[in-house]
Amino acid sequence: MGATILVADDDRAIRMVLNQALGRLGHDVRMTGNAATLWRWVEEGEGDLVITDVIMPDENGLDLIPRIKRARPDLRIIVMSAQSTLLTAIKATERGAFEYLPKPFDLRELVSVVERALSAPVAAPPAPADEIEEQLPLIGRSPAMQDIYRAIARLMGTDLTVMITGESGTGKELVARALHDFGKRRNRPFVAINMAAIPRELIESELFGHEKGAFTGATARGVGRFEQAKGGTLFLDEIGDMPPEAQTRLLRVLQEGEYMAVGGRAPVRVDVRIIAATHRDLPQLIRQGLFREDLFYRLNVAPIRLPPLRERAADIPALVRHFASLAAREGLPLKTIDAAAMERLCRYRWPGNVRELENLVRRLAALYSQETIGLDVVEAELAEVAPTAPAAVPGAAGEGLAAAVERHITGYFAAHRGTLPAAGLYDRVLREIERPLIVATLGATRGNQIRAAHLLGLNRNTLRKKIRELDIPVVRGLK
Repeated sequence: MGATILVADDDRAIRMVLNQALGRLGHDVRMTGNAATLWRWVEEGEGDLVITDVIMPDENGLDLIPRIKRARPDLRIIVMSAQSTLLTAIKATERGAFEYLPKPFDLRELVSVVERALSAPVAAPPAPADEIEEQLPLIGRSPAMQDIYRAIARLMGTDLTVMITGESGTGKELVARALHDFGKRRNRPFVAINMAAIPRELIESELFGHEKGAFTGATARGVGRFEQAKGGTLFLDEIGDMPPEAQTRLLRVLQEGEYMAVGGRAPVRVDVRIIAATHRDLPQLIRQGLFREDLFYRLNVAPIRLPPLRERAADIPALVRHFASLAAREGLPLKTIDAAAMERLCRYRWPGNVRELENLVRRLAALYSQETIGLDVVEAELAEVAPTAPAAVPGAAGEGLAAAVERHITGYFAAHRGTLPAAGLYDRVLREIERPLIVATLGATRGNQIRAAHLLGLNRNTLRKKIRELDIPVVRGLK
């Protein structure tokens, strides 16, 4: 038998669409354009499911949710809103909504949510939460960001381990902080550690702490990040750069719920939520033997992928206004971007993602006197920061990798006709390609090793080591 579904939305067209779609599934749909009628139906005990808008003429739909849940705790509520921000998703979830859908919504997705809501077991009412201010770390209303907001709203009240992936500059730490700041551990510490910034020999001590005398120079007991984050959240940034031996110890912590300080004798119980992040391709690292597969599955319980800025260009105007306001609050002049300049920003590829956009907005505020920034200024700035085209790569890589490898193999077998060639072809080809690749990348970045390491996907220390080993000349004055 069909269910009775109560729909409250002041948009008549949306009411009719929902009536037709849900009616075809055999449900009885009752429709209203105001919150008062919806509340009367709920008080009278009608309805098996509520679908409500947020902004209605007589009351905010979010404010109505707690009253509905007090009167009928088992009545599931689906919230729809054109005010599609992280705050809306969080408030809807905290106040007891079964699901939140941004407008415009996909009708098939809404039907799927309705079916889940009608068949799901009754959940315990959520714990009351403090009112959240409108100062949010994430900006944007694109479909890609709506997925992120909904993921945060679903995960913030749990202790599930989260893996955040995305290119550098997409805001992975902001998502981690949002999960902590709006979660049940919000009153406990948020501790972050960047695996790429810690020397390999110090990572275990940084994570787990050490006892006095555990190693040379350990003149006092050291507190590790796990202990610092007790009761809160530990954010493991750039987890893909974690050395294998530290991966093994972290896996043991996740499996057993305890760790041992370096030089320690007694295990310490763990009470932290783990959030990890990386810009690297972990499945590829697993295939290369550089990352433990079992650790990956322990960390990848709840994955969140952050889209690069080029995939959500519709958010760029809102981000520009946000960063301009931040710069003005810090004492820089408030700037506006004219339409042509904004359109150019939306077409740019943004290899540095949101971080690159923020730096550009601050630079425009600091360096230019005009209140309105035009297309000529933006074009000049983008041309200045864009890398020059790479120089032709000499040797095997410059002639086409596939063709060069094929010639190398053919020639090698021809030279050893009648005998089995010695092993080691992989290393020989890699040596021929690696040096010209690094030389070309350094040329494209004008000798900037930080940018070159980013483009190559290497740790900066790894790149410096290879420069020394391969005897690559560097431009002095750049790092």
